[in-house]
Order: sequence, then C-alpha cells, then structure tokens
Amino acid sequence: MRVAAVDCGTNSFRLLVADASDDGLVPVHREMRIVRLGENVDRTGVLAPGALTRARAALADYGSVIRGLGADRIRLVATSATRDAANRDAFAAIVGETIGVTPEVVSGVEEATLSFTGAVDTLPEVKGPVLLADLGGGSTELVLGGGKYQRLRAYSMDMGSVRLTERHLHDDPPTFGQVVVTVADVRVSLEIASEHVPLDTGATLVGVAGTITTLAAIALGLEEYDSAAIHGSRLSAQQVAEITDELILLDHAGRAAIPAIHPGRVDVIVAGALILRTIMEATGAADIVVSEHDILDGIALSLLS
Repeated sequence: MRVAAVDCGTNSFRLLVADASDDGLVPVHREMRIVRLGENVDRTGVLAPGALTRARAALADYGSVIRGLGADRIRLVATSATRDAANRDAFAAIVGETIGVTPEVVSGVEEATLSFTGAVDTLPEVKGPVLLADLGGGSTELVLGGGKYQRLRAYSMDMGSVRLTERHLHDDPPTFGQVVVTVADVRVSLEIASEHVPLDTGATLVGVAGTITTLAAIALGLEEYDSAAIHGSRLSAQQVAEITDELILLDHAGRAAIPAIHPGRVDVIVAGALILRTIMEATGAADIVVSEHDILDGIALSLLS
C-alpha cells in the first residue's frame, strides 16, 4: 500500500509519499514548501488572500505528485493557522480542488499525539519517558509519554515562531525590550502548560519541526541541510543559548548568510530560538534529541492502520 501524508502548518507545507513495509514506512518522496499560511492570522483571525494563493500553488503541485506516484490513501492535516481562521472553509475548498480530499483541522492535542508517534517511533535509541517539544510556526505542543507514562499527556500552546515574531519582534535586529517581552510571553505559556504536562520529570527531551532542526544544523556547522546528520543529533542547552544570543544580534542579511537557515525561516528563527531556549530552561534539560520525523510521519503511519 502506498500512502500520501500532507501537513499544512502555519509556516510550511510538507508532503510525504511512502510505501508500507514490515518495518513501517519506506519513503518514496518528501517535499517541503514555505507557504506562510498563518501570515497575520494572530492579528486578523483570517487567512490572508496572498496566503491562500500560495497555498493553492503548493497544493496543486502536491496533488500532481500524489497522483503521479499513485497513492492508495491520502490524509491532509491542517494545524494552528487553520484552527484559528474564521475563513477556513476557503482553505478547505482549495484542498478539495487540488488534492481531492477534505482537510482535517486537528486539535492541538491530536497534533501533539501525531507528532509524538512520528518522532519517537523513529528514535529507537531513546529509552524511557520522553517529553516531546513540537515547535511550529503558530503553536508549540508538549507531549509526555513512554516509560511509566503509558497515557500520553499533551498540551498545545498558542505560541510559535511566526506568531511571536508578528506579535513582538517588530525591529530587525529585535530590541532588548522586544526580546524580554517575547521570553515573558513564552514563560507564561509554559507555566500554564506545566499544569497539564509536568516539565520537571527528567524525561528525555526530544524536539521536532523546522526551528529545532535548523538550530541543530547551525550547531553542526552544516554548509547545507543534511537530514541524516541532523536526525538523532543532540543539542546542548549551552549550544541553544549561545546560538540564540548570536541570532538576536544579527539583522536579516546576517541571518540569511547562515547557509543552514532556509530563506523562509530567516525572519522567524529568532522567535523560534527564544522559545526553545526558554523551554530548555523550564525543563532543566541538559540537551535535546533532535528528530527529523514528526507529525508528517505520524499522519502517514496513521494511514497504515
């Protein structure tokens, strides 16, 4: 059986076409586009016309790939930006026209569960309890599971790299005051999250999504993105703190000159780094294990059931 999974996030759209095997999934095609579907959704509450136009172009291409590769099952999941948008029906119509399916606008908790499945199932070397941080453009999910935590505990926070950039980081480079306000915002969200998901259990911290994999690529000194090198790598709390401090001081051109940063993340990577640094401070984790596999893999695995 061949399956196609599409993840429509706040910043990026991703496609995975894979074949079922005894070991799970054998990838046939992976692709990522920076679409910025969530442009100004935090302020306006609607998907912007330009964002919908970019979404249509990306999904039209994805539809062609899916049909060309002959997928037997398709699942398209939309997350934070679409959850928050009053005009999500316009996006649903685009999905129907281009992919031929109805999009599933999943809750934050379901998003977290799919991410946990996709990430942890591909990290067999990680034993015992895991605290997963899925740091997206519009939201960040925390999931605690594994070991003695047989039932997943999950919580979704309305903070992400795009949302907090638009909310607080209005100068480039950001001012000291803007950084302080951003960190304070993250800390408030984490304080609320800790009532649902314990942050100080000593569980292995695992991180997924573009901000975290990009910071790993910077730490590894990669001249170009290398998913094989990034997957399973570890970022120390000190590395995260140092990279964040360096990024804060750079303007757009300075960040764009770092080869590991995708052009579509240059303007939001500072907010993402601040979120991760604050999460690591709150958990007391000495390091974080980076996974290249996340909600996209979780969506594909769900189609094998």
